Amino acid sequence: MSNLALPDQRNDPTFEDVWDELVWRGLVHVSTDQQELKRLLGGTPITYYCGFDPTAASLHLGNLVQLLVMRRLQLAGHRPLGLVGGSTGLIGDPRPTAERTLNTPDTVAEWVQSLRAQIERFLSFEGDNAARMVNNLDWTAPLSAIDFLREIGKHYRVGTMLKKDAVSARLNSEAGISYTEFSYQILQGMDYLELYREHGCVLQTGGSDQWGNLTSGTDLIHRVERATVHAIGTPLITNSDGTKFGKSEGNAVWLDPSMTSPYAFYQFWVNTDDADVIARLKVFTFLDRVEIERLAAATESEPFKREAQKTLAYAVTALVHGVAATDAAIAASAALFGQGDLDALDADTLRSAVTELPNARVAAETLVIQALVDTELCSSLGEARRAVAQGGVSVNNRKIDDADATLDDRFLTGGVAVLRRGKRTLAGLFLDGAPA
Repeated sequence: MSNLALPDQRNDPTFEDVWDELVWRGLVHVSTDQQELKRLLGGTPITYYCGFDPTAASLHLGNLVQLLVMRRLQLAGHRPLGLVGGSTGLIGDPRPTAERTLNTPDTVAEWVQSLRAQIERFLSFEGDNAARMVNNLDWTAPLSAIDFLREIGKHYRVGTMLKKDAVSARLNSEAGISYTEFSYQILQGMDYLELYREHGCVLQTGGSDQWGNLTSGTDLIHRVERATVHAIGTPLITNSDGTKFGKSEGNAVWLDPSMTSPYAFYQFWVNTDDADVIARLKVFTFLDRVEIERLAAATESEPFKREAQKTLAYAVTALVHGVAATDAAIAASAALFGQGDLDALDADTLRSAVTELPNARVAAETLVIQALVDTELCSSLGEARRAVAQGGVSVNNRKIDDADATLDDRFLTGGVAVLRRGKRTLAGLFLDGAPA
């Protein structure tokens, strides 16, 4: 059973069926026959799957969209298969610009286990519609190249494969595309065929940028088994200004707390723009329609309160990292700005919070005014002295009155300190020798 306290919406009167809910939440960008999908998802339980390739040590926010779609379908009574791509992860689906770097089999195997543990937290493994985990290495590893070409490859037409968006983009680029990545869509199609045969799986979900790979499976099953199966492609989430969601200066927002701390994760969500927050609530939370519409009205009438952003940040951070880590992140945020006790924070949460600030590594005997310059809160020692004289400088929420004061014993547990100029301009300090 999942260790997440996810709500059960099967008796939610807001929606006639889960298809209506997916559409209202903006989770259907492209699909096979919509009327048939609505009938299928509103009837007896079906088996569906979503695949996740171990091309990194953690899943990210784009993957979270799929995890929550899986959970919504399971809450509606359907049976999920969580697939971790032990074989497809050795290849990687084609990116629009260049070939992926091939990771070693040992690395991929390690990442398979990491991703599997993350996926399992969002699904229930109990009851009549208990989830199952599968690894496509189990059915691809025993298959010889000759058998692969004879049993699977013969059903594909190169002309059709060339028309797939990911392939055509690469063909028109300077990098071109290798036969290895060109064949990725065949492997994903084979996954769907295997799951159809072994588990009766009739629906695959994924991002709309994977649509060519999703339909590779539906087409293969139609040719080989003369059966109709389905696919749903969720929209790629972007911000209202068109920028890619979940990216900041080229860095993804990861679900693994060692890669994106709960504090940084919470801050990402709480800083959501007003124009984006309601769409995010629909996609990333289990709040019902009435509550989301109330928050939409609050955003219109009292945007300065940022109630929707705070609700979103709490809900998603608690979903991914748990309530305790979320409460600690909120306490850290409050303490940084003088509304709580920095000394009461645990060392890991405090360090994570300080790492997100402009920061510098300093010696204990460093002057506070020098630390202001080192962290670029002031441009010169003269400006730093004036800031102290004006009463606008503090260390760990304690005012500095002496321009010749040193940091000395002002560091908190773990060798960190919070330097502030004015009310809201902060920087972090790490004591030489303390963990970064």
